[in-house]
Amino acid sequence: MKVLAVADSDSYLKWAACLLRDLPAGCESELAVVRTPITPSPAQIHAAVAGSAADPPVLSARALRRAAERFRPDVVLVACTGPVVDVLTADVLTGLRPRPVFVSGLPGISVPATEKAWLFRSGCDLLVLHSGREIEEFSEIGVRLGGGGQIGLARLPFLRGDAEIAATGPRDRVVFATQAKVPKRREERERVLLALAELAGRRPDLDVVVKLRALDTERQTHNERYHYQRLWQSLAEEGRVRAGAVRFAVGPMHEHLAHAAGFVTVSSTAALEAIAQKVPLLVLSDFGVGAEMINLVFEDSGLLGTLDDLSAGRFLHPDDAWCKVNYFHPGGESDWVSRMVSLVGRARSGRLVPAKSLLEGPEYAAARRRARMRVEVPPNMLRVGYRAKRRMRRYLKGFGRI
Repeated sequence: MKVLAVADSDSYLKWAACLLRDLPAGCESELAVVRTPITPSPAQIHAAVAGSAADPPVLSARALRRAAERFRPDVVLVACTGPVVDVLTADVLTGLRPRPVFVSGLPGISVPATEKAWLFRSGCDLLVLHSGREIEEFSEIGVRLGGGGQIGLARLPFLRGDAEIAATGPRDRVVFATQAKVPKRREERERVLLALAELAGRRPDLDVVVKLRALDTERQTHNERYHYQRLWQSLAEEGRVRAGAVRFAVGPMHEHLAHAAGFVTVSSTAALEAIAQKVPLLVLSDFGVGAEMINLVFEDSGLLGTLDDLSAGRFLHPDDAWCKVNYFHPGGESDWVSRMVSLVGRARSGRLVPAKSLLEGPEYAAARRRARMRVEVPPNMLRVGYRAKRRMRRYLKGFGRI
């Protein structure tokens, strides 16, 4: 069985690379990044596929099509943001012979399930999700809207085995995991940084680390208007924090957690990684708990706390019943690989009925053309000026959480 995986951003690339490691023995796989305005940097690509033999190439839409024609995959894992999934399956990679099984999914917490996520992936034969709660919510959307294919269950890649990674030194680090989209307001982000600074002042024995998803010069899946490192520099210049009180770092989250005495976030999938490594943690509720804050899933988890808890160094442990429903199901319940293999068998025998996309028809043509522009952006457009970036953002406006 041949599997071609295509990613468009750092988080999707990491997810795709990990899923490929779950494939049955004897499978042949290739991994590529399709060039878009959110293409990860070479450093981000290298970190996302750590442990792989080589870093994947960054390909234009046309080059991706040629690569797929040469490789003749049985499966295409479309690990991309929603509009890119739609344009790849319905345009760029349509008409491949033999017709591959299209698989997609979401790389992190996907509660609450959204209609947009289902609509953009409704042309895929298999949607990979990561908890019983996600499957229940997306199944309800699928019944209500129609379209789409099967839904398969996987364990989030970094939660496999729940094995604690041994630290090479003392656990003397508090790690704050940033999230690009929330909180949105500058003053809210400054409040988080001030609480971290207060913790550092109270506990000089702790190394307080702001774990960045990307450097200020690098792209992410979602734009980050108020980058934490820039905000910290402004606070230091105003004399509101001591410049060296907090350290900013990138790199694999599991390496930071291996040294962590505590973990904090507003909304990040890394909270699950902290649970897996048995690190006490806080999910900040000061800015609200709900779909808009992308932290609704943590209701009743036992992990919601406040900035006052953070500044005092009070961290929490999760509720066991919540864990079983949310992402920590037994490994034997994961069925995405067996479902994919079954779909490939049907495709080879000519019995596969391809999933029906809900985005077909003239009313979606303009949106798909804009998405096609997104995957055909030339390399020099990735470094364009403010006005060109603003025009590109207008093309993408309204896609929401995808």
